[in-house]
Amino acid sequence: MHAQIVLFDGFDPLDVIAPFEVLHAGGTASNGALGVELVTAEGPRAVISGTGGLALHATAALDPTRPGIVLVPGASGRVGEPGDLPDQEAGASGEWRPDEFVPVLLGRALTTELPGLLRAAMANPRIIVAAVCGGSLVLAMAGLLEDRCATTHHLGLDLLDATGVHAVAARVVDDGDLVTGAGVTSGLDLGLYLLEREVGPQIAHAVESLFAHERRGTVWRRDGLVPVGF
Repeated sequence: MHAQIVLFDGFDPLDVIAPFEVLHAGGTASNGALGVELVTAEGPRAVISGTGGLALHATAALDPTRPGIVLVPGASGRVGEPGDLPDQEAGASGEWRPDEFVPVLLGRALTTELPGLLRAAMANPRIIVAAVCGGSLVLAMAGLLEDRCATTHHLGLDLLDATGVHAVAARVVDDGDLVTGAGVTSGLDLGLYLLEREVGPQIAHAVESLFAHERRGTVWRRDGLVPVGF
């Protein structure tokens, strides 16, 4: 199995590095059953995050025909609405700024080739699309999650719901070929859950022990009885 983690200008580093390390460790523990790489819509390039100018290098273009996992991170920047700043401070020039609001950065990712590639990935039955934090909002704002169940950072749950998504306040939500994580540190839990689901619980447990991290909460699925009175 192969995992492609998507980078775009202004991405949140922890959304990327946490699942990358988990999945890479899982590949090592499973003797190569899982590979992972960083990709962009444009192809190999250095991509600047929204945190302190930290850059990561993508080694390939996102390939929506390649079976496996496609994981979309959120953005890192100022928390709030774009209108909270004067236009000249909110990137009105059209150029990316590392101090922009998160909604601006997510919106700018939608002006690239990324939405079309993600649409193709979601239409591929051999791909699991995953997202951490604001990555769910990228998918939702691209019109790809209508009537699906997903989660995101708690500050974005209302926006997720407004796009026609069944927003779930859980740390990890499994909706079949769509698996999403909540706030930034949930990338660890999301990665471990993907390992358990796709490679097996023994590999996931070994990586969990290596990282000295215990997953939190119950993975939400549509299975079972629907609770009443809550």
